[in-house]
Amino acid sequence: MTFKLSDRAKELIPKSRIVSFAALTEPQWAGAAVARLQAADDEGRYLTDEDVAFVAAEVPGLSAGQGGAALSAACSLRDNAENIVTTARQEVLLCYPGITEPEGDLYPAIRAEACWRDFWHFLRCITYGIASGSQDFTSAEGLHYMNLLYQEMQVPLSAMVTGLEALKVESLKQLPDQADAIAPYFDHLIAKMRIFK
Repeated sequence: MTFKLSDRAKELIPKSRIVSFAALTEPQWAGAAVARLQAADDEGRYLTDEDVAFVAAEVPGLSAGQGGAALSAACSLRDNAENIVTTARQEVLLCYPGITEPEGDLYPAIRAEACWRDFWHFLRCITYGIASGSQDFTSAEGLHYMNLLYQEMQVPLSAMVTGLEALKVESLKQLPDQADAIAPYFDHLIAKMRIFK
């Protein structure tokens, strides 16, 4: 079985950017700090150590106290992203046996790989929220287009939510001392995904 993106899916993919930094309205977030976060999102990558150092220097209070812990948590999740995503993938495969087999919702393999890649990107987006201290880190418009894209591609939403929940569980295990602080960022995205159709 071959898999080909529809023209509609190709149209929706670039619009399905789910991160927004619009909630960062405090004066200290003006200008360069937000631009640095935006650049990472534009490039589809996690924040580098250089990005984190730049943001910490630009935004008063982030280099110490809770802000410093948030930046440290974002870096820790970045550094452990491969293991966290692998655990989420394993949880989906355990909860949905046969999902990657012929007739399964994530068959052929290219469909499954796209979903695992989405887990990597979901964790990346969550780290932006954590680093900036903004639990409202998503774009309503981007989520709308992602919902349409998932409908178009017949993505199994229950499996994706299971994967997001597994990302949360494994991330909290990685950072037990900060579990209460970072859990709401995962909960925010999980809640948004739960209302997809």
